[in-house]
Amino acid sequence: MDFNMKKLASDAGIFFTRAVQFTEEKFGQAEKTELDAHFENLLTRADSTKNWTEKILRQTEVLLQPNPSARVEEFLYEKLDRKVPSRVTNGELLAQYMAEAASELGPTTPYGKTLIKVAEAEKRLGAAERDFIHTASINFLTPLRNFLEGDWKTISKERRLLQNRRLDLDACKARLKKAKAAEAKATCEGDTVPDFQETRPRNYILSASASALWNDEVDKAEQELRVAQTEFDRQAEVTRLLLEGISSTHVNHLRCLHEFVESQTTYYAQCYRHMLDLQKQLGSSQGAIFPGTFVGTTEPASPPLSSTSPTTAAATMPVGPSVAGLAPPGEAALRLEEVTPPASGTRKARVLYDYEAADSSELALLADELITVYSLPGMDPDWLIGERGNKKGKVPVTYLELLS
Repeated sequence: MDFNMKKLASDAGIFFTRAVQFTEEKFGQAEKTELDAHFENLLTRADSTKNWTEKILRQTEVLLQPNPSARVEEFLYEKLDRKVPSRVTNGELLAQYMAEAASELGPTTPYGKTLIKVAEAEKRLGAAERDFIHTASINFLTPLRNFLEGDWKTISKERRLLQNRRLDLDACKARLKKAKAAEAKATCEGDTVPDFQETRPRNYILSASASALWNDEVDKAEQELRVAQTEFDRQAEVTRLLLEGISSTHVNHLRCLHEFVESQTTYYAQCYRHMLDLQKQLGSSQGAIFPGTFVGTTEPASPPLSSTSPTTAAATMPVGPSVAGLAPPGEAALRLEEVTPPASGTRKARVLYDYEAADSSELALLADELITVYSLPGMDPDWLIGERGNKKGKVPVTYLELLS
């Protein structure tokens, strides 16, 4: 108990000394040991990394789960080390409502059949969204959260310890400075030859004794300063190593960012394929329900960017018509076996997305393959003639990236 009381009193004294030093520094009444410029740059970069990582983490969570109540619930489950229950996505919920509506309104009616088809597509979209959320959480959010809850807490702890070591060092410097000033004053008074008729010998003896006491105080202050300087240097080196590790953190976050982009690209590509299939199904159904109407004239949503060519401006281009009948009447009667490429004007093109031929006049395409394309007089500008080996057929321009 006595030992604990002594330790408590010692800790209280150290805390008081640091508080006095900190307060005097704030009021400009005490000198402060400045860190070198490189160390300050490391601190600034670490703070920026922490702040932006927090913002990116929070906004990514909003992107993956827009519902704030659901985010709070997931946060509580994580803090309690409990498994987060599976949650139905909005697309899956919409698919469920559409399927129930079709069942009640009549699954054999045109409206009911369409509801069932759209429900199946929405269910696939919801499953793709679930996979994307799961992949992004593991590959992107978890590393960011681990940095904030692990590495950054360690860095913050060592920085606080470094701050305490600096306050101790500066307090020792101030104490030594005061001790030397008092020693100089006592030495000056002791060197004066006393006049025993005007000054009592007792005063001279007291002055000499004070000088000796201040000599001991200076020696003690110098010893404490050496110890404080050693501890400060050691802690500064430990903190410096941790701050330089931020570069490795950036490399790790860069890898995670690439994985996030890859998972997002896969997700949107799946959504695009599901909706394209649904559009074809609805187009054929609409033609059967409303005979005599032209199906497929509306332009679907823009296709996703190619993962191998991020600079391609395909995101701003409308998807080409998916029905071969869009060609002019004169071109519809074109006999492909009689088509010969022009002497000049042929170009190489890279296929951006898979394309399924609607009839024998079109050429099926596979993503990333190279084909030769050219145009013929009178052709629809949205189409070209494509050749791959001995096969040829019409291909939509919006599925191609012209190379030369």
